[in-house]
Amino acid sequence: MTLLEQAPSPSRATGSPGAAIVALVAHARSVPSLRREAFASELAALGEDPGHVVVHTCHRVELYVAPQAFRGELPVLPAGGNRIEDAAAARHLISVGCGLDSAVFGETQILHQLRETIAQRQAERALDPVLDRLFQAALHAGRAAHAWFSGSPRSLADVALDRIAKATGPLEGRRILVVGVGRMGRLAAFAAFRRGCAVVVTNRNLERAAQLAREVSGTTVPFGFEGDLGNLDGVVVAIAGAWPVAPRDAGRLIEFAVPIVDLSSPPAVPDLLRHRLGGVFSSIDDLVDDDQGPGERIRRRLDRLISETGREYCQWLRARDSVPAIHAVVATAEGYRDAELEWLRRRLPDLSADEVDVIDQMSHRLVAAMLHAPLTALNNDATGELERAARELFQL
Repeated sequence: MTLLEQAPSPSRATGSPGAAIVALVAHARSVPSLRREAFASELAALGEDPGHVVVHTCHRVELYVAPQAFRGELPVLPAGGNRIEDAAAARHLISVGCGLDSAVFGETQILHQLRETIAQRQAERALDPVLDRLFQAALHAGRAAHAWFSGSPRSLADVALDRIAKATGPLEGRRILVVGVGRMGRLAAFAAFRRGCAVVVTNRNLERAAQLAREVSGTTVPFGFEGDLGNLDGVVVAIAGAWPVAPRDAGRLIEFAVPIVDLSSPPAVPDLLRHRLGGVFSSIDDLVDDDQGPGERIRRRLDRLISETGREYCQWLRARDSVPAIHAVVATAEGYRDAELEWLRRRLPDLSADEVDVIDQMSHRLVAAMLHAPLTALNNDATGELERAARELFQL
């Protein structure tokens, strides 16, 4: 029996009977990029239902659902996807927020992406409290976890450059082409600049490419024009859509086995070029476990944080579900008290108004004192056992 088992039962389409949270997870470790993006397209069709949230990042497409508030029907998970529920789903999202499930341990991008995701959903329509509370818990734990990480924060762009360095050796002085000027492209350009690379930038919008090149003391080449790439030691691609590599440039990349890391999802590098490059080509999925994990001390500390945050969330959810039972217990006791007061008035009709008022106050305090301990226990009931007992004892 899970901590969340006693939540209201959803429809068969959304989860197992009694599930309070359902998460559908498609991660790069088991679901290739193309299938993840197809799954993301299906999730986009769910609209603005307050009972769900979609998390879409470089390596993951995840759907979180509060079945009691979700009015749609869950899409089919792609092969390799994972369905988790209740406490396991809560722990997973909290782990994501803490950077423990990222390709780059402790990277700050995922926390930013979660914050943007929840802000956008709240702007569209108020979220179901079950989901809102869960995401706030994950963000709070993530902020606490990132305060423990030492050193300069790493990103996926750093992992991409590590891949190139394995093929070329030290990157200082190497000519690295960055394709794209979005968030990941900028991270790649600055990461290459910090390593002493000669940075070359290209983008569909040449003005934006020139602006980024100036920031990293680099140069630019036109986007997709034959013969303009020149000699390169490595390429990082981070764009939406295809990268139109001209045949002559593709030939040079293949001839000199230039390592290319494609951070786009789905891949932007043409299929034929990827195939011809062979082992010197890396997709975003290939980087998923490249980064070294945390030390044992930090990992234990993170595990405690994740467990404590998950437990607090489950207790909140349990207490939230206990509120109707608490109200019902109080209403039942007050009903008995009112009935006895009415019987007393009929039995002793000569009682004055002041005397009836004193008896009313005394009986109210007596009921409140007797119910204080049971109601406190119900409010802190983490398993649902006390709630079930209360419903049976009070015939609620």
